[in-house]
Amino acid sequence: MKTIKGVLLIFAASLFLVTGCTDEFSSKEPQAAFGEGDVATAAGVEGILLGSYNMLQGGGLTGQTWRNEIQNWVFNLPSDDALKGTDAGDQPEQSFIEQYDFQNFNLHIRDKWRGLYLGVATTNDAINTLAKVEEGISDERRAQIIAEARFLRGLFHFEARKMWERPVYIDETNFDLGDLGSSLVPNDREIWPFIEADFEAAASVLPDTQSEVGRPTSWAAKAFLAKAKVYQGFNEDGSANIAKLQEAKPILEDILNNGGFSLVPNFEDNFKVGTRNNSESIFEVQYAISQANGDVSNRGIGLAHPYTDPWGCCGFYQVSQNLVNAYKTEGGLPLLDTFNESNVSSEVDDTMASVYDGPLDPRLDHTVGRPGILYKGFKIAQVDFARDLNYAGPFVSRKHVAEQEFFAGGGWQNLSANNYRIMRLGMIYLWLAEVEVELGNLERARELVNVIRARASNPAGFVPKAIQGEERNDFTIVPDEPAANYEIAQYNEAWTDPATARKAVRFETRLEFAMEGHRFFDLTRWGIAAETLNAYVQSESQSRAYLAGKTFVEGKHEYFPIPLEAIDRSVKDGVPTLTQDPAY
Repeated sequence: MKTIKGVLLIFAASLFLVTGCTDEFSSKEPQAAFGEGDVATAAGVEGILLGSYNMLQGGGLTGQTWRNEIQNWVFNLPSDDALKGTDAGDQPEQSFIEQYDFQNFNLHIRDKWRGLYLGVATTNDAINTLAKVEEGISDERRAQIIAEARFLRGLFHFEARKMWERPVYIDETNFDLGDLGSSLVPNDREIWPFIEADFEAAASVLPDTQSEVGRPTSWAAKAFLAKAKVYQGFNEDGSANIAKLQEAKPILEDILNNGGFSLVPNFEDNFKVGTRNNSESIFEVQYAISQANGDVSNRGIGLAHPYTDPWGCCGFYQVSQNLVNAYKTEGGLPLLDTFNESNVSSEVDDTMASVYDGPLDPRLDHTVGRPGILYKGFKIAQVDFARDLNYAGPFVSRKHVAEQEFFAGGGWQNLSANNYRIMRLGMIYLWLAEVEVELGNLERARELVNVIRARASNPAGFVPKAIQGEERNDFTIVPDEPAANYEIAQYNEAWTDPATARKAVRFETRLEFAMEGHRFFDLTRWGIAAETLNAYVQSESQSRAYLAGKTFVEGKHEYFPIPLEAIDRSVKDGVPTLTQDPAY
């Protein structure tokens, strides 16, 4: 099966370094820099389109891929799930983001803008170049190229709209970008309608299935269209936008009933290299297995690996105590209101096994590396996984890490083949549950949540118990014995209170998708970021002293400032066309 591995893309004015053609969509290699006349061919336009896919992988910004990361791990740091990790002095610009000091000159914010709008530029260039190609492309393929380009353009703009309250929408008729993604189009209009239009257009043309994984299907376009509507489903004050939720509902139901997708039996199969592009996957960002091609491997989030061998770097993107505590259960159900009143301990006994014996949701140990628990088949996690225990604690992230048989090498990039499941069926279930709560269909919402919890309760998917050997990297797995006291149940009592149902659905969303780059944006779209995150800072600062006194400002920190350089480079007739968010 073929996969996207991408190409090297250099954006400079309207010239691109694009790929030559081989018989495999996924293994294009850079061949030459083309001028405008050279790319107006069938091969040239396909190469430009591949450049768009490469931007999904964090490509296009030479040497800066980890600041242009589709997995959004840096922008999950201000949530209650994640900590910057590593040590206090490494990458202070991430610390500023973690601590709600959002500055318009922060390089992560700048390069996120830059990467997204360079991605937009490649999609528009593909559409415009296609119009100049007179032969060598069938009418069907022409329509497909435009549909793929519009899907990707919608996705890049969607990411921008999550990040900034006032981004700009740029289509093939008005794109004129500098090397920072600055625009001669003003950001004076809401871009959600244009995002929806791109996904609608893509869904009407794209096929239901693709022979080459990594290319979007009509179902992927519908899923992102539904996501766009769900993201508009709550107003700034947290009240429901019923009209948008009603628009989302039939699309979500169509995907569930007719899309042909199914939940994989084991929760962890969503995070293993060996189970990429599975029955639950609707759209994945594809990465390369081979360490030899660092430009198309799982790059930016390579910094977020344990600090010990065999990874050797870098200890970023650790896990908060708050998130670990959220996986406690009572009677198999989450503690919606009291989960953070006591801590899940990180202590181990003299055999290096975890001493915590309270009941836990089994998804915890597929999400978090915690001392005494086997980590992705490599070794039993211990405090040596963290770079500075006193700074960011003992808990490390694990979903994105490739399992041992697919580990492609050490070094700071920690190259691996682990795809990013940016859209999967579990999301459709829980977005529909959100919609049903707001529309008053509480029992249907309960049924949908229970489907997700039933999968999580499959004992075949529990992390097994492992016993530490004499050497640090040695261990023995105990057959048929789980690593912890896993206890998870379904909601068996009827849901009658909308507030409780809403809380349960949102809590389930956190448990299911923790550390996947969504939490901060979920809190924002629900209109509960300020209350949730200020309470989080108050509790988490008891163990992470650097958070003491930090404040999430309501009406400001839900979004990031537009980069100063983007505004400076948008000058037309002596006046910038981009204007800063008034909150900044």
